[in-house]
Amino acid sequence: MNNSYENSFLSKSIFNTQNIVLANIGWAVLALLYFLLFSAKVPGADGIESRAEWYVIGTNIFEALAYLAASILCLRNWLSPQIVSGRNVWLLIGLGMLSYFVGGIIFGYTEIVLKDEPDVSVGDIFFVLTYLLLGAGMILAVASRRINLEKWQWLIVLAIAVFGSLLAWWISMQQETSTELLVAILNWFYVVSDVVLLIIATTLLLAFWGGRVSQSWRMIAAAAFSLYIADMWFKYAQGPNYQSGEILEVFWVFSGVLFGMGAALEYDASLRRTRRTSGRKRA
Repeated sequence: MNNSYENSFLSKSIFNTQNIVLANIGWAVLALLYFLLFSAKVPGADGIESRAEWYVIGTNIFEALAYLAASILCLRNWLSPQIVSGRNVWLLIGLGMLSYFVGGIIFGYTEIVLKDEPDVSVGDIFFVLTYLLLGAGMILAVASRRINLEKWQWLIVLAIAVFGSLLAWWISMQQETSTELLVAILNWFYVVSDVVLLIIATTLLLAFWGGRVSQSWRMIAAAAFSLYIADMWFKYAQGPNYQSGEILEVFWVFSGVLFGMGAALEYDASLRRTRRTSGRKRA
């Protein structure tokens, strides 16, 4: 009777998986419309075209809330003893999402409030932590499974690795090489990290394909792809006339949304699996 009441309560709760997924999709759609409708540059008093400050603030809000929600959902998985893919996996990913949230807040404050765009800022500390934590979490997820891919699947991983590496290298070559050692190191760290995450995401996608938690890891893989797209665009577009808010930067929002959806789907799949197991034991 208690289990029946608990299942009924969870199904009716506004925080059930279906509502969380719908809310994330809605947030992504709103962000896309916002970027599409308001990203155009307008001439200022000095004749120089730029984006409205309120628009840039809005893009930061869309991105920040996406990553904050993702961190909460991932850390909820960490707190659940029933989680299928391992609690440490979600702890690392959740901390990575939280680090990205903090880094984004610092970056937005520096750009919007301080009117400064330094090559290196305090926000980079948190962005570096994001990649380290995400990479560790996703590698741990791969290590927890027996990777037994077919030859054609390994060819897919290899093809994406080669394409991702060549694109990242080509974009890097278009930029002016910084004379500052720290800036150069950070630039290459971000490039290499994006490619590594892309490779891990592809491997995860193929390894979890068809499993009990395949849907959640499809979302995580799509999140990593979105992060790669946004980062590569940011690196390509950087220059003396760069301004935040380009349309492809919406993929940063998509990435946070997809990480959150992946966490929610994993939580739901784990609870369902636990209920089926306990039901068989009672029978």
